[in-house]
Amino acid sequence: MTGLDQRGDEVTADEPGGPRDEYVHTRTEGSLGLNCPHGAPEVTLFTPLVVRVTMRFVIVGAGRVGLRTARALEESGHDVVLIERESTKVERARAEGYEVIEGDGTDEDVLRSADLERADALGALTGDLSVNFVACMVAKHYGCRTVLRIDEEYREEIYRKYASDVDEVIYPERLGAIVAKNALLGGDIRAVADVAQHLQLVELTVTDESPMRGYTLSELEFPADAELLAFGKAGTALTIPDMDQSMEAGDRLAVLADFERLGEVRQLVVGEAQPVPGGA
Repeated sequence: MTGLDQRGDEVTADEPGGPRDEYVHTRTEGSLGLNCPHGAPEVTLFTPLVVRVTMRFVIVGAGRVGLRTARALEESGHDVVLIERESTKVERARAEGYEVIEGDGTDEDVLRSADLERADALGALTGDLSVNFVACMVAKHYGCRTVLRIDEEYREEIYRKYASDVDEVIYPERLGAIVAKNALLGGDIRAVADVAQHLQLVELTVTDESPMRGYTLSELEFPADAELLAFGKAGTALTIPDMDQSMEAGDRLAVLADFERLGEVRQLVVGEAQPVPGGA
């Protein structure tokens, strides 16, 4: 049996006459060895390496959202190819060093030229919902994970219609607005994510001014359309709530709430009377 020692040099161990499954794998000091039941010395086969998995992504749309997404993926070591039909955007993306296919993101031949068969996921990130949806449907046929961009002005029923056909729907404007909102709100309330068009996941920190400080979670009465999802004592991670725990300054609560109820929720937990504006 041939393997590599910790220096990378090849070593050989004579295999006894017994079956191969009599060799027992053991991990010693960060390396993988073999303990032979027939008394042969342990042989180090290799030193484990940290393996980075490189994924391949297709991004339809080389606008601001598409380029920023491509940049983030490439900085993480992944392969990215962009598809864009506007020549000025194509030139700009190529000037920044990206692989770009000039063409219509709804054209299956154009999408196939991006090697969809090998792609792990496709992000349809143009400002045109129809283009995004068609691109996702083609990619889905090739087994890709699909992410569809939808803009703020679309109604809830439109969101639901498309959300059932793709793996994930994103609102870039809302994601950017969440960052701005957190900066404006300060450290006692942090918007985590928009779960649906009217639902937001927020993390609130109990303050000395909180009317619920000293009370248990079971005594906390949120308004309708608001629910406690997780709780963490100051300096600890969030976990499933234990309703017998009391709330003290510095404790954190993760709450899912309708935008219109965030002001009431904040007043209960943080203690500030000012309302939280609905929507991002």
